[in-house]
Amino acid sequence: MSDLWGSAALVVDTSAWSRAHRPEVRDAWVEALLEDRVRLSPAVRLEILLSARDGEGFDAMQGGLDAVRVAPLNSSVLRTAESAMRALAHRSAGTHRLPIVDYLVAAAAQEINATVLHYDADYELLAEVMDFESAWLGPRGSLP
Repeated sequence: MSDLWGSAALVVDTSAWSRAHRPEVRDAWVEALLEDRVRLSPAVRLEILLSARDGEGFDAMQGGLDAVRVAPLNSSVLRTAESAMRALAHRSAGTHRLPIVDYLVAAAAQEINATVLHYDADYELLAEVMDFESAWLGPRGSLP
């Protein structure tokens, strides 16, 4: 088993999902999928589906996404996300203005003791005020 991203479940951000086909990470990605470690927040699923070019593309994407387990999006996750936003707002002006989806992904990972797999520096900031592991899909700056 690859230990590129550890052995915990992986709550995947859109930034990682959209780059998972890259040759540098494809084998580890396929392995994580086959090991049933990948989880998607419903918010990320909606972001992915938003990228469909037409109805046929939407249906094809939706079918593929149906094979991936769902990360929680419940009242506990929402409270955790809001708490993290508050912590960042009190830390320094403007630092809490991250995408809502990032908060939800991080809170879901915290809820199920999972790692956030991403290619987005916002998760490094969130990991400072939340309790989840942050893993870059590939070294920062290495993937287009």
